[in-house]
Amino acid sequence: MQATPPSVPQRRLARQARQRFVEGLCGGLPDLDKTVLDFLTTLMSQTGTAREMQAHRDAWMQYQQHHAAWTERTGKAWRDALAPHSSTTRGALATGGASPQFELLSDDVVENKILASRMALTVSEQVSHQFDTLRQRTQSLEGQELDSSDILRPDAVCLLLVEQWVEAGLPRTDLQTVVDPLQRELANLLQKQYQAVNVFYVEQGVTPQADLKSRVRRTSGGTVAGGASNSGAGGLASQALAQTREAMAAARGGGIPQPGGGHPMPQHHLPGGRPPAGYPRHGLPTGFATGMTPLARARQRAQGVMGQLRRLLTQPATGFDMVNAPPASAALAHALTAHRVHADTYYSGVATLMEDYSPAAVVQLAGAVRERSTELKKKASTAGEKAIIEVVALMFQSILAEDRIPPAVRVWFARLQVPVLRVALAEPEFFSNLNHPARQLIDRMGACVMGFDATSINGSALEAEIRRVVQVIEQYPETGRRVFQLVYDEFEKFLSKFLTEKQATSRLVTVAQQVEQKETLAIQYTIELRTMLRDMPVRDEIREFLFKTWAEVLALSAVRDGPQHADTVSLKRTAADLVWAASAKPNRSDRAQVIQNLPGLLQRLRQGLALMGVNGPAQDAQIKVLTDTLADAFLSKTASIPQAHIDAMAKRLANLEDFINDATLGDMPLNADNIEMMLGIDASSIHVVADNGAPVQDDMVAWAQELQPGTWYTLDHNGASAQVQYAWQSQRKQLHLFAAVDGSSYLIQLRRLAAYLQAGLLVAQEEEGLTLRATRDALAKLDANPERLLD
Repeated sequence: MQATPPSVPQRRLARQARQRFVEGLCGGLPDLDKTVLDFLTTLMSQTGTAREMQAHRDAWMQYQQHHAAWTERTGKAWRDALAPHSSTTRGALATGGASPQFELLSDDVVENKILASRMALTVSEQVSHQFDTLRQRTQSLEGQELDSSDILRPDAVCLLLVEQWVEAGLPRTDLQTVVDPLQRELANLLQKQYQAVNVFYVEQGVTPQADLKSRVRRTSGGTVAGGASNSGAGGLASQALAQTREAMAAARGGGIPQPGGGHPMPQHHLPGGRPPAGYPRHGLPTGFATGMTPLARARQRAQGVMGQLRRLLTQPATGFDMVNAPPASAALAHALTAHRVHADTYYSGVATLMEDYSPAAVVQLAGAVRERSTELKKKASTAGEKAIIEVVALMFQSILAEDRIPPAVRVWFARLQVPVLRVALAEPEFFSNLNHPARQLIDRMGACVMGFDATSINGSALEAEIRRVVQVIEQYPETGRRVFQLVYDEFEKFLSKFLTEKQATSRLVTVAQQVEQKETLAIQYTIELRTMLRDMPVRDEIREFLFKTWAEVLALSAVRDGPQHADTVSLKRTAADLVWAASAKPNRSDRAQVIQNLPGLLQRLRQGLALMGVNGPAQDAQIKVLTDTLADAFLSKTASIPQAHIDAMAKRLANLEDFINDATLGDMPLNADNIEMMLGIDASSIHVVADNGAPVQDDMVAWAQELQPGTWYTLDHNGASAQVQYAWQSQRKQLHLFAAVDGSSYLIQLRRLAAYLQAGLLVAQEEEGLTLRATRDALAKLDANPERLLD
């Protein structure tokens, strides 16, 4: 039977919806522009290698020049995409025309599509619920599925945005640099516009149409399951169970995503169950995982797990709204409030038993938590509430089964289950955002305690802080993220002190910070001296001495005594006096002044060299080179340096710190001897691992700068394996300290740390966070036993 073609008013309504959508997108372009500019500005202010910082400056300057063209072109491209839908005869045009033509695609076109597909994949994770509703409503008006290039599709929006970036003259590599913040802001914009268009449809009386083909499946006998033939309570339960199983199948990734955002292609529809050409077995188009950092790949895998969870909770059987969650039902809300008031009573018996660290105590703890979940589930009045309670319960069941968490700490993790349930009911974002503060807090606490045994953690400051954090959360009257964010920030501050509170570690951190500061200042002073002497006729011997030796003297004095200390100011003036003394002296009065000032100048030079530890014959040799150079200049007939230039140099040197900044920081050399000299103690237990010039990828350097203190690693250094905890990073992230369980320490320079990560010599003991692994375990249990979700 031929379908009834859509009427003109229906097509006009769909056209108006698209126009509203596009205008809303264009209205959000200034925010996208600001997000990119702010990110590049922040990136430019960060420290790194000279090559990295130059690349960041170039990207910022390029964007400053071309961002207006990009936003203008993107807005025009989005509006032009409305053209195929501007005619009321769209349906007829869509079926007519010449047969499809095949042509080779350029590399630029392919690269644009790959990058846009990656963006769309991430964006779709956040907006899929609202988009699916809009898609179904539009389909009910037009009588057909959206075209693959329809501007309503996230991938079509992303592709046009990427194409106009390149067309505006901006490098594609710069877009890859800013893609994370850009796609987050774009996802927020799309979510807002999809919601607005859905509201418009509701106002016009357009209701969502159920996709019956995705909800009807045939049994082996040919009967229909999950359809209208099921009646009564048993039929409804069977339908819910069937939908749950289907959602779990979708969550497992049972279909292969189609290019253009179409429905997944089931693998069993292909010969041998194999994906078609261009699709690897994991279901993503070829090229999706190429060119990504290890950190980005881990995040992509994590987003996949969160996407599975979201699809499970938003299936028709649960009806959970991931955007606007309704308040908890009265009975459940009352039970949650009662638990908050009487939390100590619920866990007092278990807490006492946990002091013996016995396996029986762990079993009893898990049982108490499970019983509490069952009681709360009985209070729930909707399928969505039951599903959330079950998922949270399974997550904490996994966390409590983690035997690397000391038993005395597990009781405090158990007490977080109900507060996390409260926030999950109030904020569905908990199930889709890996950076939700509740997840971050549990992950950070778990990462910190997994490296300790029961005897070392019991009664420690770390256990006390975890106990305080949990008690604050339990008693906080609000149900949202605020308290989790508050205590998460406090826990991070606690960690920064706790990890370095040992006397030996604290002293090493102080010295390492001074070393970084000194080396940074030495580099900056050298750059400024080169700039000041660029156009002056200064002999090479003097230049080399100032750049390689005296810059170190100035930096060490500035760190030890302060940049404006009298000794440091005197040493700065010495640099200017040396430059003037080493210039030609055609006038008798100038020669007389050099002779008069020479003893004081040589004395200050010797003081500076002594400060660097250069004494005896080594110091005499340095001074001889300088005096020989001064003698040659004394008789030289070449042009002299004007006194005004010398005075300007002296003035700039006196306030040099006002002219230098982190943007001039390059690769910082680390001298192992300096550490021991500045510590003044035996440093045999301190392993200083300095940069050695080993080739390392830039993305590995970025990864090294994102390591979180408190995390445990396995370090393979000089053939010996050690379990170490990441304890500290310097202010400019050039130095990183790891503490081993045997009391030894490893101070590693940034690029060497990146090289160890790249070579697999430093491996995290946990590849994913505690809550992500718990989510994965919960999905596996629901996959095997879907009946329990709504039981």
